[in-house]
Amino acid sequence: MNKLAASAICTALATTLLASCATYTGQTNDPNDPNRTKRGALIGAGIGAVAGLLSGGDAVERRQRAMVGAGVGAIAGGAVGAYQDRQEAALRRELAGSGVDVVRQGDNITLNMPGNITFAFDSANLQPQFRPVLDNVAQTLNEYNQTVIEVAGHTDSVGSDSYNQQLSVQRANSVAGYLSSRGVTQQRMIVTGAGETRPIASNDTEAGRAQNRRVEITIVPMQG
Repeated sequence: MNKLAASAICTALATTLLASCATYTGQTNDPNDPNRTKRGALIGAGIGAVAGLLSGGDAVERRQRAMVGAGVGAIAGGAVGAYQDRQEAALRRELAGSGVDVVRQGDNITLNMPGNITFAFDSANLQPQFRPVLDNVAQTLNEYNQTVIEVAGHTDSVGSDSYNQQLSVQRANSVAGYLSSRGVTQQRMIVTGAGETRPIASNDTEAGRAQNRRVEITIVPMQG
């Protein structure tokens, strides 16, 4: 790839990251949206994987590599919102009743997958009953393929920091590996783990710890 093309990709990615902070005027404001309360709580808390675990220059660099490696094409600037609107609607249809929360912030979409439906306790092996849910996710990701996908694992605070970090990465790898087996281009995916460092609830209660044990898939559109 020549320097001019690489520079254009960097510019597109930087624009995308800035655009993700813009106000979204679609389903987020629908008072009948069943996920509205949860979404508001997550965004209001500012804890956030709703914007992706990666941030700053590291995010630009890693997403650039994913975009180039997967051959992902950029979306024309004015079409990004509508593209993500359609993808969000498809994901909500496919994941209704599955236990997976669909969270929208700007033009980024995050799928919050609680640990109690994805993995057995202290395991990185996917629950067999969750595989059809990931089949639906993979189908939508393959249809809307002008995106980079961040798969991030998270744990509660039980256990050592190092163990939880390792487990979070293993779980993210399990989800990414399954999506890859269903046709999602591996190079599109950035796999990362946060261990116990990004809680969305208190670790002082079992209910809170259950919320913190999760894998999140953040879908970031590439804007041209």
